Formats: sequence, structure tokens, C-alpha cells
Amino acid sequence: MAGEETPDFDVPVGLFQDLEDLKAHVARLTAQVGALSQSADTGPGEAPADETPDVGGEAAGEDEEQYPPFILLLDPPQYDDELRALIEWVEGVLVPGYLAEPSADARWCHLWFEHPPAVARLHACWLAWQELTDPATCGYTGPSVWHRDHLDPCIRELRASGGPFAGCTKGEHQIDHRMPGTVPSAWTRTGD
Repeated sequence: MAGEETPDFDVPVGLFQDLEDLKAHVARLTAQVGALSQSADTGPGEAPADETPDVGGEAAGEDEEQYPPFILLLDPPQYDDELRALIEWVEGVLVPGYLAEPSADARWCHLWFEHPPAVARLHACWLAWQELTDPATCGYTGPSVWHRDHLDPCIRELRASGGPFAGCTKGEHQIDHRMPGTVPSAWTRTGD
């Protein structure tokens, strides 16, 4: 059996891309296991000897990734900083690359950052974009996954007729359009 030749197979190009994706995924998982095993070496509430707690009281190693919190959980000035970065991404990447001219069927508000539901959805989409466009962490299929699982549903919800921009038209912005007014009730009597 040692003298057998390996058969000559034609390997599809997609298989190599899948292999690279798997390698990136294994590398990321290995790093996570290393970080978890390092934290398991210390007792609960203890920082590892080579780390010092930061101002917030949380220990963060140089190799440990820091994930940004969801924007709606932030208070000023962190919220303002995160919103500025989000605006740069939306206006610099998303609007010119993915959003065609708004219409009645595809709404968009130029003051989208004043609509909290839009800010929440776009921030989540941006966080996913940051993770899924780095081939070192997600391989070559990350952008495809981002489009399918994050961008398309986000834009579909934002631009829907009942979405956060439902009351906004071209050149006219309405932030309170979804707030119900007082509805007169048949059960109350006005002076007899």
C-alpha cells in the first residue's frame, strides 16, 4: 500500500475557498479556547497576573478582542461617538453602494439617525459587516453571509411601508409619525 499512487482528481475551486473558511474558523476558535483556558487558570473575580484592571474594573488582555456594545445600551458621550462612526459607515458605504433613489416602495430618510429603530438596525448591520468582511476571521464567504443574513433583511425592514421611515417622504421628515394620538372612546360620556 505504501507504493500506491494517489489518484489525480480535479478539485473544484470552491473547495479551496471552503478550506480557507474552515482554517479561519479553526484559528478563531483556537484563539477563543486559549483565552477561555487562560481565564480558567484564575479564580472567579481574579485578574490574571499579567493583566491589570482598567478604569471600568474589567480586565482586558492585549490579545483579547474587545467587542463594542450595542449602541442603544450606550450613554453619552459613548453613544455620540458610536453614532458618529455609524453615520460615517452608513453615509460612506451603505447609502452610495446599496441604496437607490428612495420611492414609495423603497423608503429612506435622510435624517435616519433620528429614528431609534433605524439606528438600532443599522448599528447591528454595521457590527456584522465589521466581523464578516475580514477574511482572517470569516474566510471568503463572510461578505456573502453578511449580505444574505444581515444587509438584505435590515434594508427590507427599514424600507418597508410600515418601517421606521413610513411617514417620511422625499424632502419631508417625520419622526413622530408612528405615535398614536388620543382616540375618542364610545365608553366615555362628555357632560349630559
